Amino acid sequence: MTSPSFKYIGIREDVEFGKDVVLVEPVNIYGCNISDSVFIGPFVEIQKDVRIGARTKIQSHTFICELVSIGADCFVGHGVMFVNDLFSNGGPARGDKTLWKSTIIGNHVSIGSNATILPVEICDYVVIGAGSVVTKSITSSGIYAGNPAVKIKDIEQNG
Repeated sequence: MTSPSFKYIGIREDVEFGKDVVLVEPVNIYGCNISDSVFIGPFVEIQKDVRIGARTKIQSHTFICELVSIGADCFVGHGVMFVNDLFSNGGPARGDKTLWKSTIIGNHVSIGSNATILPVEICDYVVIGAGSVVTKSITSSGIYAGNPAVKIKDIEQNG
């Protein structure tokens, strides 16, 4: 009988933290930049080259892959999944990071629980409904929901 190999999870030294950051363990965070007053719930993974803006809240069981940037004053619900590999060659990139795409989330964006965010850009003042799948960039503020997510309502921008 063989023994499994174990990988360390936790917070590596290569994370840049702002002031007043709150982490609820266990988390797996490495190679990223977390701005001031960010809250990160338990069972969250944030991979390298991710940027999280000030005062953003990330709830439990969320996965934020490489090449994601989230603006300030955002909310990311429970179980949100970010994707950077679109299987453009018919399957996973298998280590070829040149095939990965980036995701940019603006400021004042709320993403509902269990949403999936493909490599897109989302402008400021957007609400993504729970369970939605965002497959295309969003360039107009409003409330979006569905699979694929579509605009269902305008919202006021209360800076």
